[in-house]
Amino acid sequence: MMEKAFAASVYDLIAMRVRAAPQALAIVQGDMRLCYAEVMACVDAVAADFAARGLVRGQRVAILSENRFEYTAVQIACAKLGLIAACLNWRLSDAEMRHCVELVAPSLIVASPRHLEAAGKVANGRALAAIDTLGAPGETASVAEPEDGLLIIYTSGTTGLPKAAVISHRAEVARMCAMRLDMGVEMSDAYISWAPMFHMGGTEHLLATLMCGGTGVIVDGFDPDALVDALEEFPVGWLMLVPATIEPLLERLAARQARVRGVKAVGCMADLVPSATIAAITTALGAPYLNSFGATETGMPPLSADLIPVGATPSAFPKRLSMLCDLRLLDAEGREVADGETGEACVRGPTLFSGYWNADATNAECFAGDRFHMGDLFRRKPEGFEFVGRSKYLIKSGGENIYPAEIERVLFADARVNDAIVVRRPDPQWGEVPVAVIARNDPSLDEAMVLEMCRQALAGYKRPKHVRFIEMEAFPRSASGKIIREEVEAMIG
Repeated sequence: MMEKAFAASVYDLIAMRVRAAPQALAIVQGDMRLCYAEVMACVDAVAADFAARGLVRGQRVAILSENRFEYTAVQIACAKLGLIAACLNWRLSDAEMRHCVELVAPSLIVASPRHLEAAGKVANGRALAAIDTLGAPGETASVAEPEDGLLIIYTSGTTGLPKAAVISHRAEVARMCAMRLDMGVEMSDAYISWAPMFHMGGTEHLLATLMCGGTGVIVDGFDPDALVDALEEFPVGWLMLVPATIEPLLERLAARQARVRGVKAVGCMADLVPSATIAAITTALGAPYLNSFGATETGMPPLSADLIPVGATPSAFPKRLSMLCDLRLLDAEGREVADGETGEACVRGPTLFSGYWNADATNAECFAGDRFHMGDLFRRKPEGFEFVGRSKYLIKSGGENIYPAEIERVLFADARVNDAIVVRRPDPQWGEVPVAVIARNDPSLDEAMVLEMCRQALAGYKRPKHVRFIEMEAFPRSASGKIIREEVEAMIG
């Protein structure tokens, strides 16, 4: 059939680079260096292992592991067989992890030795394998289609439980192209994958680099010296840094008097970084700062085409439209707003995800009018798109997304809590942090108790950094009696 001639999966595009330059350096991890031919031999062995276990196109393979090459090999093997790699967040509590596993019902869970015990707690009878033991002889065919899901990345939800965003081969290929068009990243540029591979920052751009024939440097978490090592050895396309990581890297660059090979762009979320820090890191690396606005669901688009010049100290952060993205600002009735008026960012284009797994009602709402509604409000001005606020009040802390509902559901489970709300507070290290504001009916409930109940139920980055107790009457409320979150945020300063 002709249709097959039009299709190419992420695996197919990486295999194309193997045929073009089998000895080119593909993966660096500590002292380990693998060429493209060696990477593909590992991938094909993992795919044969999966096939021998009876896994077939459309099934899910859950991964619970720190950053390591085997993680990437499992993802590319899934790309070959049409399996979907569900990337579990090892920071989650057991209850949250169990929800993520049950939601996508994986046929196999693979885990690193570090996380094997945790995986066993949530497997619930499902097959479990050690990630570093996968591999079998045998041949398998590449069967994935462009619209097949490749990755499931979990995102925080307004219901208080993570949602499973499905990202297809088509979306991954388009995101690779959009990023390179917007930032001028070259095929041979390296990418340093230090952010957790259960996030797009750790996974998506590494796969994109391999599709282009570049070198992927895998680092197990943020390690400033490891980043400096890579920056001195390789030309890097985009150096992803979240706000809390910039100052430590600046210190190591200065202490080592590093000679950086070259960086096309650095950073993200410029709105959350002091202008002086932006100027310092761009000057140190000789690279502009990426004034980005994207999401797991959209990739780097819709508004990540602005690069802040080296040494600049901006006072405003207007966004520029990304390539391969059709963005409209719509009002509550779905009509496009006039320039200067506030509207919700609604997106159409090839970088979009395929919806949330097993969430028909949510998908119907999010994709109303055949566009993805991001829940973020902007105004279009002559200088660019001005961010107004989050219609669903998202807290972004150190690159992690936190919805207040996740924390509030834990607070409301305690009978000593009369009412509560979680708001954001600016933080010099993390950009923003969650703060719990509580009206209690039992004075024995103190901050330590609240933090302990959150520790048992939530990942560390989601726990409130401060608890404030107020009287019920002190909560500002709307006419309907709903607490007005923005006014509470202003109260706590």
